[in-house]
Amino acid sequence: MDKNKYYVSVQAGTIMANQGDAAYEFEIEATPEEIVQLQELFEDQYYIENDNFLRTHAAGVPYHYDASNDAYDMGLHDIYSLIYELGTPETKKHIESMQIL
Repeated sequence: MDKNKYYVSVQAGTIMANQGDAAYEFEIEATPEEIVQLQELFEDQYYIENDNFLRTHAAGVPYHYDASNDAYDMGLHDIYSLIYELGTPETKKHIESMQIL
């Protein structure tokens, strides 16, 4: 299947087909199925963020002892891994420079 260029914002959790629609951090080339996969990762991350928001009101739990924080970190890792896999050479270079994978 043919791949199309998309523009991705991890911060906003968006995937856009048109470059000028909104701010973005990364360019990728993906099939429609791969876009669905990335969108599902963003949706999962949204729910994890909501869980973490609720958990922040329970004082006294250090960040590194909290399973919901671990889930958030793993979700970001999965998102950046897929963006790296689908990324243009510039995107791959940028993610490599971030040293998060």
